[in-house]
This record gives sequence, C-alpha cells and structure tokens, in this order.
Amino acid sequence: MSRPLLDDALSIWRAGVDAVAPERLLAEAIEVDDRELRFVTTRGDEASAARDRLGKVYVVGGGKAGAGMARGLIAALEPLDLGHDRLTGVLSVPAGCEQPIDPRVKLIAGRPAGVNEPRPAGAAAVGEMLSLVGQAGPDDLAIVLLSGGGSALLPAPIEGVTLEEKTAVARCLSAAGATIDQLNTVRQHLSRIKGGGLTKSCRAGRLITLVISDVLGDPLDLIASGPTVPPSSTPADALAVLESLSLIDEPELANVVRVLREKQTEPFEPTTDATTLLLANNATAVDAAGVEAERLGYRHAMHCATASEGFAEPIGAELAQMATSMRDSTAPDSPNCLITGGEPTVKLAPADMRGKGGRNQQLALAALQKLGDCRGVALVSGGTDGEDGPTDAAGAMIDESIAAKLAGADLADHLARNDAYPLFESADALLMTGPTHTNVCDLRVVTVGKS
Repeated sequence: MSRPLLDDALSIWRAGVDAVAPERLLAEAIEVDDRELRFVTTRGDEASAARDRLGKVYVVGGGKAGAGMARGLIAALEPLDLGHDRLTGVLSVPAGCEQPIDPRVKLIAGRPAGVNEPRPAGAAAVGEMLSLVGQAGPDDLAIVLLSGGGSALLPAPIEGVTLEEKTAVARCLSAAGATIDQLNTVRQHLSRIKGGGLTKSCRAGRLITLVISDVLGDPLDLIASGPTVPPSSTPADALAVLESLSLIDEPELANVVRVLREKQTEPFEPTTDATTLLLANNATAVDAAGVEAERLGYRHAMHCATASEGFAEPIGAELAQMATSMRDSTAPDSPNCLITGGEPTVKLAPADMRGKGGRNQQLALAALQKLGDCRGVALVSGGTDGEDGPTDAAGAMIDESIAAKLAGADLADHLARNDAYPLFESADALLMTGPTHTNVCDLRVVTVGKS
C-alpha cells in the first residue's frame, strides 16, 4: 500500500513546483495591447508603461529563476517589436542556466551550480548591470527580475570589504544556523546593489521589479537582499545578527564587523518611479499542490509558514506525529494528505565529523526516526529549486519500503552528523530533480492510508 502513497506524494509535490515555473508566471503576468505594456499579478497588483512613450527597455537581475524569467519576459514582450537598439540586458544565473536565449539579453554564470556563495563572475555581472541602468534615460523602462539565490548571484562589496570577506560572512552565518532573513540582513549592509542600491543607481524613468519570493513572509527588502527597495534594517541590526549568533568576535569577520560599526545609515533617494510586483511565493506552490491532491482524490490540509520555522529535526518529528494522527483517525472525513511549505535551518555539526546532507534530507530522516516502520505513511520533502544543501539532491522521501531498507541503520548518529544523504542514497530515496530553475523555499507532502 505504501508505494502508491509515495507515487501520489511525488505527483502532488511536482505539481506544486510546476506551478511556479518562471516562464509560466511571466506569461500569466504580462499583457500587451495597442496602448500599453501591463504587468498584473494574481493578487491584483499591477504596473504599466505607455507604448507611445516607451524608449529603451533594460532587463537586469539575478536568481535561480533568472533564465526562465528572462525567456518568459522576452516572449511576452514580442508584440512590442523591440529591435536590437531598444532591448538590452544582463542577468546573473547559476552555471548551467546561462545558455543563450536572445542576443540582446546576456546571461552570466554568476556562480557554480550548487555553490550558494558570491563569486567574481557575479560581481562582474553586477558591474555591468549598474552601468546599464545608469545609462538609461527618462523615457526608458528598467525591468528587474529577482528570484531565490539572487543574493549570492548579485555580489557587489562596499568599499573596505572584499569578496572573500563576504564569502566568509555567508559561510559563518550558514554554519551557525542563520535564517535567510538574518543572512540577507547582514548581506545588504555590505553591498552596493542590495538594500535599494540598484534603484539608487537607475536613471530610467520607470523601474518595475518582478519577484519570485524565496523568503517566508515575502519581505521585499530581503528577497535577493532587496536591490530595488529600501532596507528595513540598519548596520546596527546587521551587527545584532552577528552578536545573536556568537559571531561578533569571529577572527575572519573582524574587518566586516569594523566596517559595519563605522557605516552610517544612508537616506534612500531614488531617481526613478519604482514598483515591485510579487509573482509567486511558497503559498503559490502549496496551493497548486492542494489542487493536485484533490484531483487524486485526497482530502488535504495545508499550512504555509510565514516566518522562520526553526530547525529541521523537530519539524520532521512534528510531521511524523501529524501523519500518525491522520492515519489512525477514525473520523470518516479526516484529512489523508498534508501539504506544508517553509524552510527550516540545520545547525551544522563540527566540520571534522560532519557528513553530507541538506535540510530536507535532515527533516525526512527525523520524520523516519519518529515513524519507525512508516506503516501507511509516505512523505516527500524537497527544495523547490532542486537543491538541498551542498548536494545534488532536492531532498528525500520515505515510505514503508524505504523504512525497511534502512531498518538497521543508526538514524540518530546520521542526524547528529548531518549525514542523511548516504542513507537515503543507499535506499534509492533521494529526491533527484536537477535544477528546477525556480525557487519558493521548500515543499513537503504527506500521504496516508487508513489503518
């Protein structure tokens, strides 16, 4: 009984990811008629530009969905008949996504695949972007495409900070279990483009930012560290993050701490009319997964986190407990499918004992430890971007047959060492999708069969 449950859970999970495919989102959001170019979201938010006053269009930005967003945008703009002299752009995307899509819009591999850290290529791409939008005029339109992973793909260290030091910041924060909010709060105060820096550099008369959110709660100043919106934090807040994670006295961050202490809060004075539109978020994927669950005949419950979830292990254990309750319920109309979205963190084990894994693999292993034999339960947990930590897996899955294969393993030891990957690999239980070219945090699906 357990294998059909897993097949259904996988179908439901994939439907959620498919719903946030960037080409699909851009096609749904952009309308062109005889009078104007219009951007409309499912929430009813919109922005527009009159065709008869439209000069050049500049396309910049970055993120894991950057290539797909660019493809969708260029296709949607086709009715405008923009020639080589009226459309230009540069985007920073992960390696493997930079295949040419249009000679007018250049895709640069800003970092290697699976390495979520700033690299010189990304810094060079940012230099080109800032130069481009700085050349724009009052009749021009700048379109900024932002998605998950944009922070690492758009590095531009402020004076006094090196790219290597920014990399050290990201590594130290991640190792300490920092949330994406904490990570991006620090990043934006060490950058020339983040925290509204792109908007301040832009000379176009109109700037429209299209966002696929990978941050729970959708704080626009933290998605890709907010290149086009003013920061809601200060350098003092960035220092408070380092203090709270016991990193303020970390030797390799000494110069960063000094720069943050000396940095003054600058006024946000844009020279362009700027609008930001949210195209999709974690709830978009959760809702679409729910539609697929209904199609398959499940009664489902859904929950979407809107703030930091905490560590992966207790979330996995809680999902296991909820799965058991659903399975054992005698109520005829109780749910038999649970769909949740969020993004937990993992407190890393010391480097000398640390294994291989990611937050979704850690969560699934904690759920398996709680469930035991997984009787009548299947769970799929994966990153919607197809990446889970420094691995080639999106996450992991469990059911009765997988539990049987891992029956003799020391699950507690593998959890303590962040070493879920080899266990799931041995049971053919890794969720392998490859890069999905989108990112709206994580999606988890539980399906159960009644006892």
